Amino acid sequence: MTPQSATNPRRGPSRRPVLAYPLGIYSIMSTDGGATWSNPVLVDRVQSQYVAWQDCAFQPRCGSNDIVFSSSADGAHWTRKTRIPIDPLGVGDHFIPGLAVDPATSGAGAHLGLSYYFYPDANCSKPNKPACQLFSGFVSSGDGGATWGGKTETSGPMDLTWLPLTSQGYMVGDYISTSFSDGRPVSVIEVALPPVGGVFDEATYTVPFGLVVIAAGSGAPATVSAATSVGTATPPAKIR
Repeated sequence: MTPQSATNPRRGPSRRPVLAYPLGIYSIMSTDGGATWSNPVLVDRVQSQYVAWQDCAFQPRCGSNDIVFSSSADGAHWTRKTRIPIDPLGVGDHFIPGLAVDPATSGAGAHLGLSYYFYPDANCSKPNKPACQLFSGFVSSGDGGATWGGKTETSGPMDLTWLPLTSQGYMVGDYISTSFSDGRPVSVIEVALPPVGGVFDEATYTVPFGLVVIAAGSGAPATVSAATSVGTATPPAKIR
């Protein structure tokens, strides 16, 4: 761990440790002298940082979720949230992102890989209807998030009734990630199959041999938001 010190005259010393893990480098921040810390965000080889989340701000009437992201060169100043163009507006509902950056790339040439779950149609009404079946997917960027493409369906369809039903709805869990290995993004996801004898059949899977990052400039352009608010749509059939 390599800490970088800073001083906040009102809150006292703050630190921004850069944490090195076998599968990547992450940054966390504290603005209250270390009493609380932010969630970790990805860092590329020149310390640019990326964070992704689900957000409904780009959708009409906030009716479904996109995956959006922001980046920062210093962990304090962040770009406006930017919509990743997985599908056209009004198509599908996208959530639970797993974002990775190839540590061998950086800046405008950074390679990004995004794994996520989605419904083909956000306006489903019953958990066992085809429109409300669960899928997972993957997209990538070869130019630091300026353009995205290479949409790949990595699993599905999964009936929500194949997932455990909890007090918060059907739960696939937030066990999802993307990692880079020798320049290839590897998606790790949860996949449910029909229960056998009343026993759930859900396990962790990956895509053999990894996936491919699209060439720089070859995808659809990401859309930068002019809004400052953050919203999240609630799918009709809850899943967490």
